[in-house]
Amino acid sequence: MKMDSQRSLELHTRVLRIWHLAMLRFAVTRENADKLGVLTAANEIDRVGRGHESNPDFRFFRKTSTELCAAILGRNEAAEKMLRRYLAQIDEARLKRALAVALEIQLPQRTAVKERSKLGPSLWRGLPARGHLRP
Repeated sequence: MKMDSQRSLELHTRVLRIWHLAMLRFAVTRENADKLGVLTAANEIDRVGRGHESNPDFRFFRKTSTELCAAILGRNEAAEKMLRRYLAQIDEARLKRALAVALEIQLPQRTAVKERSKLGPSLWRGLPARGHLRP
């Protein structure tokens, strides 16, 4: 039973990645054929999801894909918000950056926070300064 759930999770992960990559392709080309690829991947995810849902009309990914494709084509403030929410849900950094570039969305810059070592200045406390040492 554990193997079945692991296989199911791997299948979901693989199909979800295919969907994201199809979305990336559409974002780059903006061609109808690539939009159909997104919808095909979405239908597959929804089909797999129906096995766990009591509703046979489960169409979450199909609906989301249609909305995302429309947002990519018709850029306005609402579309921008939707695309930013979509990007925020992607965990894989390289995929997120690629989609952000294709969608022409600036991702927030990571600010490197330098934390002082707990040893910090106390590490050198009590030692003589270098100025008086001669080679």
